[in-house]
Amino acid sequence: MRNSSSSLFLVLLFARICGVIVAMLVLSWALAFKSSFLPYSSSQEDLIYSVLHPLFMVIGFILISGEAILVHRWLPGSRNMKKSVHLWLQGVALGSGVFGIWTKFHGQDGVVGNFYSLHSWMGLICVSLFGVQWLMGFLSFWHRGEARSIRMKVLPWHIFLGLYTYGLAVATAETGLLEKLTFLQTRRNVDKHGSESMVVNCLGLGLALLSGIVILAAVSPKYQSLQTKLMYSHSEPKNLAS
Repeated sequence: MRNSSSSLFLVLLFARICGVIVAMLVLSWALAFKSSFLPYSSSQEDLIYSVLHPLFMVIGFILISGEAILVHRWLPGSRNMKKSVHLWLQGVALGSGVFGIWTKFHGQDGVVGNFYSLHSWMGLICVSLFGVQWLMGFLSFWHRGEARSIRMKVLPWHIFLGLYTYGLAVATAETGLLEKLTFLQTRRNVDKHGSESMVVNCLGLGLALLSGIVILAAVSPKYQSLQTKLMYSHSEPKNLAS
């Protein structure tokens, strides 16, 4: 049991370290290389929206949704409290994702003009799936009018769609980084071995590593103790009776 707890602690620690590194990298990229986000209109408002897009999608959407996944692994307390924190964090992530997409479509070209690349298609699909997943989780696991048998049937799909959507969000971010870096290197003569290219590449590697750690923590059952499982099983009838 101690080995399982130690392993879980290390996984969570690595996840936090990767999350901090990813946040620092995207902040450094957005704030230290503002010229790379200058739109053709050169409007200050458009520049602000262009900078906010990666910040909201990486920090607000990916990092917070990853933290919501990890809530069930480290947060002490009752099951309902964990579900509340998980639902709240996922709601914040969903709002960040919606606002992040809105900032991208705020430019002069509008929605149609920006909806042309694989990155934009994957982004819209990802946020839409995330919204459906959030609503399904709320209705199936937080609304106490649902029967336990229904929740047990929905649970595997809820977990699968949650992890799939999280992985899709990271993959979407990777395509966005590749698209942006390719544009900068071919159109704006950014050095392939320069500091900005290194920052973007390290950001992509950090996101890939972070997603692997989060998914590992989510699917690994070794940390769970028999006492925790019994507590959850005994608390279920009480929830149904309330």
